[in-house]
Amino acid sequence: MGVTKTDLFSDVQNELAVAAKAFAHPARVAIIQYLLKSNACINGDLVQELGLAQATISQHLRELKDTGIIQGTIEGSKVNYCINSVRWAEIKGKFNEIFNQFDKPGTGECC
Repeated sequence: MGVTKTDLFSDVQNELAVAAKAFAHPARVAIIQYLLKSNACINGDLVQELGLAQATISQHLRELKDTGIIQGTIEGSKVNYCINSVRWAEIKGKFNEIFNQFDKPGTGECC
C-alpha cells in the first residue's frame, strides 16, 4: 500500500492540522468560547446561546470531542460538555511553539 499524504509530515504537524480543523468553523469557535467563558459543564445551553439547531450543534460537538478539545459526561439522558484541560494545554503548547518562532513583530516587511 502506498504512502498517504499525511505520512509525509511529522506527527506534530498532523496533530496541529487536526486541531486547526476543529477551530476552522465559527460555530465551533463559538462553542469553545462559550465553554471557556462558562468554565463549567454545559448541556442544552448551547442551542439557546448560539441560535443553531440541536442537530447542527451536535455535529460540531462531535468534531470537538473527536479532536479531544472537549469532553462529555452522561447524566441521565443528557451529555454535559466542558473543555478537556489536558488536551487544551497540549494544543496550546504546540501552537505557541509555532507562534513563538516568529520574532519580527512590527517590521511589516517579509522580503
